[in-house]
Amino acid sequence: MPENRQEGQKEKFKGEQALIMKKSGSQRVESASRLIDARIQELGDWRGEMLSRLRALIKQADPKVVEEWKWGIPVWSHDGLICTGETYKNVVKTTFAKGASLDDPSGLFNSSLEGRVRRAIDFREGDKVNEKALKTLIRTAVALNTSASDR
Repeated sequence: MPENRQEGQKEKFKGEQALIMKKSGSQRVESASRLIDARIQELGDWRGEMLSRLRALIKQADPKVVEEWKWGIPVWSHDGLICTGETYKNVVKTTFAKGASLDDPSGLFNSSLEGRVRRAIDFREGDKVNEKALKTLIRTAVALNTSASDR
């Protein structure tokens, strides 16, 4: 969602409205979660299943994660953006905002490898998710965000 939206402005998503509140407002979190639920249901195929699975892994890796809805996609944050969950025709893409600064010993990053800041993981139909490595990557991203916010 563009950052220039006004507080209290309504956003429509496939027949559902969500009231966009201040970042700290609990209603915004609930609305974002509903929008993510709606996106998963709307997809209704392997992409919805994959997005749902990735979402669960993100929450398991960081129980304090904040779900947001920005730029028309799911976003997960903890003291700054961790990653996004984008869906395309042939892939579900998880883009890590500061991926280039993260160690990836398992080699999960397979997209946006030339970027100076971001890195992404493209999941295709039938791909197996290395859950342990993904959770480690998420925790590493959170640690990077929290260390930056401590400064």
